[in-house]
Amino acid sequence: MKKILILHTGGTIAMQENEQGAVQPNLINPLYSTIESLSTLASVIVDDYLNIPSPHMTPSLMIDLAERLKERASSDQLDGIVVTHGTDTLEETAYLLDLLLDWDLPVVVTGAMRSSNELGADGPHNLISAVRVASSDSACGKGVLVVLNDEIHTAKNVTKTHSSNIATFQSPQYGPIGIVTKRGVFFHHTPSVRECYPVKKLSKKVALLKTYAGMDDTIIEAVANTDIDGLIIEAFGQGNVPPQVMEALTKLIERKIPVVLVSRCFSGVVQDTYAYEGGGRILKERGVIFTNGLNGQKARLKLMVVLEQTTDKYTLQEIFYK
Repeated sequence: MKKILILHTGGTIAMQENEQGAVQPNLINPLYSTIESLSTLASVIVDDYLNIPSPHMTPSLMIDLAERLKERASSDQLDGIVVTHGTDTLEETAYLLDLLLDWDLPVVVTGAMRSSNELGADGPHNLISAVRVASSDSACGKGVLVVLNDEIHTAKNVTKTHSSNIATFQSPQYGPIGIVTKRGVFFHHTPSVRECYPVKKLSKKVALLKTYAGMDDTIIEAVANTDIDGLIIEAFGQGNVPPQVMEALTKLIERKIPVVLVSRCFSGVVQDTYAYEGGGRILKERGVIFTNGLNGQKARLKLMVVLEQTTDKYTLQEIFYK
C-alpha cells in the first residue's frame, strides 16, 4: 500500500459554516473524518502544517511549504503527497511548488469551494480523489498536479475561473491532462515542459498591472517609485498596451528593470504582431519580455524565482518562452 502524506494549509476545505452563514476556520480539522476512511486506498500520515485562508498565503510561506515538503519526503519515504489549500491562491502555490520541486514524486494540490458542513460539500470527495491520484504510478514525473471535481490539471495551466462553482478550476486552451473515475485514474497526456529553479528565498519585488482602455503612465510611474525589481503587464489581446504607457515602460527597461508581457485573455499567447505605438512589435523592440501562455499571477511568481538566478534579459526571454 502506498504511503501518502496529507499536508494541510487551511482554506475552505478545512472551514465550517456557522449559524449565521459565515464561513470561518475551524480549530479542529473537519477532514479527519474523511481521512479515517482512506485506509483502503493508502497508508496516510497527516501534517497540520498551517490553518490559514488562502488570501493570507504569501510567496514566503510558499517557499517554506516547499522546504517542508522536501523534509517530509526525505524523512518519511513517501510515495506521494497531497496538499490541501484554499482555492483563491491555490493555483499560485501549486505553480510555485512546480517550479521549486525537482523530483518525480507525485504532488497533488486540492481544495474545496464549499465548507465541510455545507450541503453538497465537495472537499471530502476532492481529498479522496487527490489521494487516489497521488497513489497512482502514472502520476509520477508529471510535476505538481491540481485535482478537483474529478479532473487532473497541471499547475502551470490551471486557473480559477468562477467565484463559487465547484467546477471552477479549468485549464483554458489546454484542458485537463487526466480524470478520476470510480474505476481508476486516467491520464490523457504528459506535460511537455518541466522547469525547476532550486531557490530557497524570494527577495525580489515584482508588481502586476492589468491594462485598461485609456490607461496612462500615472500608475506605472507610481509603482516604479516603489523600487520594484520587475513588472508584469497584462496586455490587451495578443500583447498590446495603450500608447500613453509606452514612455513609462521604456524608462523601466532603461533602468534594467524587466518588464514581462502576458495577455489578459484566458487563451492564446502574446506576439509581436502589431506595429502601431503600444503594439506588440514596438514593445518587443523596446525590450519587453514575452511569455508563452502564462497568466499574470503565475508570470509574477516565475519572474520572482528566476530573478534570484539571473537578470540577463536574453536569458529571461529564453526562460519565459518555455
